Amino acid sequence: MTLVSLTSYQQRLEQVLQQQLDKKPLTDPRLHQAMAYSLLLGGKRMRPFLVYSCGLMLGASLTDLDGPASAIEALHTYSLIHDDLPAMDNDDLRRGKATCHKAFDEASAILAGDALQSFAFELLSSHDYQQVPAQRVLAMVQQLALHAGYNGMCGGQAIDLAHTNHKMSVEALEQMHQLKTGALIECSVRFAYLASPVDNVAHLDALVRYSRAIGLAFQVQDDILDIEGDTQVLGKTAGSDQKANKATYPALLGLD
Repeated sequence: MTLVSLTSYQQRLEQVLQQQLDKKPLTDPRLHQAMAYSLLLGGKRMRPFLVYSCGLMLGASLTDLDGPASAIEALHTYSLIHDDLPAMDNDDLRRGKATCHKAFDEASAILAGDALQSFAFELLSSHDYQQVPAQRVLAMVQQLALHAGYNGMCGGQAIDLAHTNHKMSVEALEQMHQLKTGALIECSVRFAYLASPVDNVAHLDALVRYSRAIGLAFQVQDDILDIEGDTQVLGKTAGSDQKANKATYPALLGLD
């Protein structure tokens, strides 16, 4: 996909997210502001891009893909808010701006993350699908729960925290990142498949292998940028992994 395509998907996603947030009654303005602050802060939107690009390739309609694309981004944003908290990675900068707990406060950030997690399932299950059977919508909900929880993203984060200041094998590191980073990337291509009319396990297997390769490449690049990148360019604090003595690919294998 070209940069133009990526930009068009990013713009579409922003509109969908804004529209869905605007539907929420302002029963608690501060919580609503904290949710919107983090969700609309920008970013690469790589996971929704995979939903859109892979889904269209498989014959899904663009409007049907809006539900899973917005859901995966809401879930990802919740994870970033909680990862940045002092009890986790203790970061002050995200996407070039103050992290949610710095812009608001820790309690608001925790609640915003919790609310965005629920919002993700709401976006996914309540979307007005035109061509996706209810059975496949249910399958998408199941996939999101699986890849976001104990056997996915949360499990990977727990392993990461447990191995801070501890050595780790390359195999264990790859497994950790397959959960922490790769799980939602894999979930994105599974969404694309389930939102499409395709019913071919070989196609799904190919997409999953593709997503896992992307997840690994993304993590290796992220680890390198933490060492060689610039905070202004990255939009987050460079060197934070080194400072926290986290297990990374450069730490185990070196940059060369």
